[in-house]
Amino acid sequence: MLSLVIISLTLVACATGKPCDTEESNKELLLSLNKDLLRSLERQEGLPNPSVHLALRLSNHHNLAMENEHLNRLKNNLHNDLQNSLSNSQSVVGLLALYTLALKSSCYDLNAVTFTVCEKSKPLLTHLKKQMHYEKEHIEFSHRPSTNYYQYSLGVLALCVSGVMVDNHVSNKLIKAVEHDHFKHSGGTDTYAMAGMALQCLKDAGSYVQNAGELDTALSKVKENLLASRRTDGHIGNEFSTGLAVQALLAMGSQVEECAAAMEAMRTDARSSTYHNPMAISQILPALQKKSYLTVKSKECLHEDDTLVLEPIDPVVVLPSESEVALTVEVVMSNGAAAVYSVDVPKGSSLLEALELLMGKNVGFTFNKEPSLWGPFLSVVNGEQARQSDRRYWQLSLDGTALSQGVSDFKIEESQKITIKNTSY
Repeated sequence: MLSLVIISLTLVACATGKPCDTEESNKELLLSLNKDLLRSLERQEGLPNPSVHLALRLSNHHNLAMENEHLNRLKNNLHNDLQNSLSNSQSVVGLLALYTLALKSSCYDLNAVTFTVCEKSKPLLTHLKKQMHYEKEHIEFSHRPSTNYYQYSLGVLALCVSGVMVDNHVSNKLIKAVEHDHFKHSGGTDTYAMAGMALQCLKDAGSYVQNAGELDTALSKVKENLLASRRTDGHIGNEFSTGLAVQALLAMGSQVEECAAAMEAMRTDARSSTYHNPMAISQILPALQKKSYLTVKSKECLHEDDTLVLEPIDPVVVLPSESEVALTVEVVMSNGAAAVYSVDVPKGSSLLEALELLMGKNVGFTFNKEPSLWGPFLSVVNGEQARQSDRRYWQLSLDGTALSQGVSDFKIEESQKITIKNTSY
């Protein structure tokens, strides 16, 4: 009976928006998430993820040997990939900004990092400033960045936390984008969150903007949009945007109590293994530790706790599912033409595995995928490409509701219909 009373009191605390757990009671969960991120380094395919490194460095507990090994991979593998992109005049402002933040989180001397383009070697931050000016000019002519405002915000944030004076014309473009609601088709909650952290960094730094009042107004509007995106279950936007949203609210001065429902929602998700994607964990872990990417600015890398140890775990053997479910896939091309396909897949298959099975049936369905920090995404379906440069992407939806997970994360647990639509933004 006593246990039921305790549970009831806990539910009342959650319902009233008060923190349900102390940081001490959630220490085991935070350590588990931290270890999940470390283990992701061991099975990481492709380029090292700077967002994962950033979260590990912002954490309260460390495995410095593994973090240093990952830092070296960033400085080699990711650096070389960025070098190739810059040499080919590609816009990589978001990845370059994350790389900057990752290095800064390890207290690495950013002036010692250079890229050579057209036989001229220039520092990392010089290249980032150049990329930001290119994006700013693109906004002037096209009324939007060549990438998106999420990456643009990341660029402003990375320059600011690195102590670089952000050109007022660059920061003003971000302020105007907030003022005129240009984020609704550019990432929504995630973009507002990243913009909020970038603009707050400018305010904290006392950076000159064309109108300081406009900066305050933009920050207020960002906060209003984030708070307006709160759901009854505590999430802000959706379960995968809540981490950045909480980071932004904390950075902009919200009290921890104001974010209690969102933090509890993230803890609930974490305990139910919703956040198995390393990119997702890298965004919620700082938030659950009451930190944000702005914390990087004051990080000193001194007297760090180096007690995090990965215990050996038994390999998980996944047995083939004996039951199959029917999957219907509808493909809608840019001109509106639609085609429908059906395939039976083992229950629990990822959408990516299901699409591979469908393509193997040789019924006319084909697709290509490209890597990203969140995992693979569809780039070509039935011979038609959806390119960022054309402001298009392949939207995945279930019964008219856009999926919040990518093709490798979403699981097919029952018979259902997935729509893949070439969509503009």
